[in-house]
Amino acid sequence: MKLIPILALCALPLLSCSSTQDTAPVLVKTNSSSKLSPAQKKKIGNKIWQNECGGSVNGLTTWNKGEEFPSMGIGHFIWYPIDFNGRWTESFPDFIRYAQASGRKDVPAWVLQSKHCPWNSKAAFQADFNGAQLSSLRTFLSNSVTLQTDFIIQKSQAALPKMLNAAPAADRQRIQTNYHLVSTSTNGTYALIDYVNFKGEGINPRERYSNQGWGLLQVLSNMRPSKGGQDSARAFADSAKFTLDQRIKNSPAERGEKRWKEGWHNRCETYAKAF
Repeated sequence: MKLIPILALCALPLLSCSSTQDTAPVLVKTNSSSKLSPAQKKKIGNKIWQNECGGSVNGLTTWNKGEEFPSMGIGHFIWYPIDFNGRWTESFPDFIRYAQASGRKDVPAWVLQSKHCPWNSKAAFQADFNGAQLSSLRTFLSNSVTLQTDFIIQKSQAALPKMLNAAPAADRQRIQTNYHLVSTSTNGTYALIDYVNFKGEGINPRERYSNQGWGLLQVLSNMRPSKGGQDSARAFADSAKFTLDQRIKNSPAERGEKRWKEGWHNRCETYAKAF
């Protein structure tokens, strides 16, 4: 299948959010205004669903062991309880707003009325797992996979200019070049979409251990030189694994993040496999 790159932000001026010594707006230029086909989006959405939830409907509402919040949808969008303010970027409320703006009428009423996740612990969440609220949410989420995929793709498309604005001026051209080279294969395009949903853009200053991030910005920065196509997809996959290994190394011991290493590496390895 011929690649259709998604990176179509042509000469888009941005307000700078970088350091005080470098405040000029960033211009982002890419070589394609093409969009993913419905078939490509469906394949990518199902791949993300498999990555996050094992492709199961029950996995669409999950509270992982050792975490302080549940994760919802094919992208495991984070939803914070009212009494928790974590370092991770919360995304489930953004998805619900996106669903409303897209005209969806089947968002459960209780979700629209809940500013925060109504469960304050994993135990409470699991006790109510088969109750009316979570059951209705899973029904909505299983019926809106395409919408969730569109939301994740939109986040990926918006990531590049924000990353360039946050990066040191000396690194911007290399980051943008790596982003473009990775996008020159279908699985590379999937990698860019999936990783920003998986571990974020890398620009949130709270998402750091020992002052080091693990988002898309850091993966692109850590890539070896590559030639495009499958070579760049492999370079991205290897950089993602290295970046996540650094996160595990720097993480607080009590979080036990080493237990996720194998699964994270398996996910990153999918980036180097042609569709």
